Amino acid sequence: MIREILPPDTALAFEAMRTLRAHYDNEAEFVRRVDEEQRPQGYRLVGAFEDERCVAVAGFRLIRNLATGDHIYVDDLATHPDARKRGHGRALLEWCAEEARQLGCVELQLDSAVERPRLDAHRLYFNAGMRITSYHFAREVPPAPAGGARAARPS
Repeated sequence: MIREILPPDTALAFEAMRTLRAHYDNEAEFVRRVDEEQRPQGYRLVGAFEDERCVAVAGFRLIRNLATGDHIYVDDLATHPDARKRGHGRALLEWCAEEARQLGCVELQLDSAVERPRLDAHRLYFNAGMRITSYHFAREVPPAPAGGARAARPS
C-alpha cells in the first residue's frame, strides 16, 4: 500500500529514510526538520507500507523554474534493506509521476550520486523510464566567520 505521510505521522518514514540519510540518527530531529523546515517549503512524503510498517519512502516537492517549467523533484527515495527488490521504489516513482500529472507538471526529476553503491538505484531509474539529462555541480561553502560577519563580496 502506498500513501502520503502527513503530520503527526512523519516518524513513520524515519526507519526507511535513515537507509539513505544516515546522518539523521535521531528520530525527533528528523521529524522536526521535515515538519518545521521542509514541509513549509513544499516538501511532502509518501511511503510504501507492508502491513503497518513504512518500508520505503519518497520525499518530493513541486518546483517551478524557467529551465524546465513545473515538475516534481524527488529529493529522497529510500527502501529499507530488508524490503528491497519488491518493487517499492518503482511504485513510489510511479506514484510521484501520477502526482506530477495531477499537478499539471511536465516532468519528474531527481539527482543521484554516481558512486558504485548507487548502481542498483540507477538501474531502477533507467527501468522506470528516466534518463540522464544534465550534470549537477556543487561546491562546498566555508562557514561564516565567527561573529556572523559577512565576507566582502568581490566586485
